[in-house]
Amino acid sequence: MAGRSSARKVRNEDSNPCIEESDGSQKCMDAYNYEKSRCSAYFTRYKNCRKYWHAVMLQRRRDGVKPDMPNAEERDQMLSALGGKPY
Repeated sequence: MAGRSSARKVRNEDSNPCIEESDGSQKCMDAYNYEKSRCSAYFTRYKNCRKYWHAVMLQRRRDGVKPDMPNAEERDQMLSALGGKPY
């Protein structure tokens, strides 16, 4: 049962800000028969996404903002204010 719960969390847009990047990596791996070297740009984008939102989460935690991770709508507004994804 624990596996199902974590799988739902990974696919939940409110708790996972990098679903799009994760899906891109997976699709690339599928397309290139799991030849990792052909998908490094996708992996980098995913890694940078995770780093960016982790830093946002830590800053919100320090500032006492709840929830620690902004929901999907709030993240969209934040990214729009930045003019797009900074990663």
